[in-house]
Amino acid sequence: MRKTRIALAILAAYFILIFFAHLPDHLILFPTKAPIDTGGAVRKTLPFQNGELELWTAVSHQAQKQGRPGIYVLRFYGNADRADRWVADEAEEWNGRAVEIWGMNYPGFGGSTGPARLARIGPAALIAFDALQRHAAERPIVLFGASLGATAALHVAAHRPVAGLILHNPPPLRQMILRQFGWWNLWLLAGPLSLQIPRDLDSVANGRAIHAPAIFLLAEKDEVVASRYHRLVVDAYAGEKRVISLPGAYHNTPIEGAGLVDLYRALGWLLPRSASR
Repeated sequence: MRKTRIALAILAAYFILIFFAHLPDHLILFPTKAPIDTGGAVRKTLPFQNGELELWTAVSHQAQKQGRPGIYVLRFYGNADRADRWVADEAEEWNGRAVEIWGMNYPGFGGSTGPARLARIGPAALIAFDALQRHAAERPIVLFGASLGATAALHVAAHRPVAGLILHNPPPLRQMILRQFGWWNLWLLAGPLSLQIPRDLDSVANGRAIHAPAIFLLAEKDEVVASRYHRLVVDAYAGEKRVISLPGAYHNTPIEGAGLVDLYRALGWLLPRSASR
C-alpha cells in the first residue's frame, strides 16, 4: 500500500506539473521590464484583456519628408527582446523607403500588462494588427517577425490580409519540442508540453494557410533553431517565397553585409517601389 501511495503521489505531481504549472510559458518566455532607451520611438497603448498592450512606433526620414509613409511594418521581436530597443533605428533600415514601424511588446514584456503567456501572444498580435490597419487605411502592411516573433507574424497573416511577410529564423515550436527534446525523457515530458503550445503559434499549420509573398532569412549556424526546423516552416509555406541564407550567421547575428544586400534586393520584389514610396 505504501508503494501504491507513493506511485499515486508521483503520478499526481506529474499531472499537476504538466497541466497546471504553465511549464511551456516558463520554459520558453523570458520577459523583461527594465527601462530601455527608446531612441525617440513613440509609445502607444491598446486595451487588451483587462490591461494594456504596449507598442512603439517610429517613422523614417523619407516618410517624414513625404508627409506620410508609403508602407507600414508591424514588427514582432524575438524572445527576451523588446520593441522599445529597436524600432527607432529600424525605421531607417528599409533602403530609403518611406516607412512607419509599429513594434509590439508581448504581454508581460516591457509596459504590456502580464502575465507572460504563450496563449496571449496570438490574440495580442491580432489586436495590434487591427489597430494598425485602421491607422494605415488602404496603405499596405508588411509583417516582420524574428524567432518567436515569426510565430506571431504567421498567425496574423493566416487570419488577416497582409502585403507580405519577412520571417527571420522561424521556429516550429511544437515540432522542436517533440523532436529536439523528446528523446531524453521518452516523450513523457515533451509530448504533453508540445500539446500545450497554442494552435495560434503553430508555424507549420499557419504557413500552409498563407498565400501572401514572404522573404525567409535563415541563419546558417543557428544554434537555437536548427536549420532543419527552419525548413519545416519554409516547406509548409503556401505563398510565393524567397529564401535568403545568411552564411556564418548565428541565431541573433545582425543582418549585415551580403545578407543585407540580398534583403534589399528581395524587398524590391516584395514591395513595389510605387507602393512603398
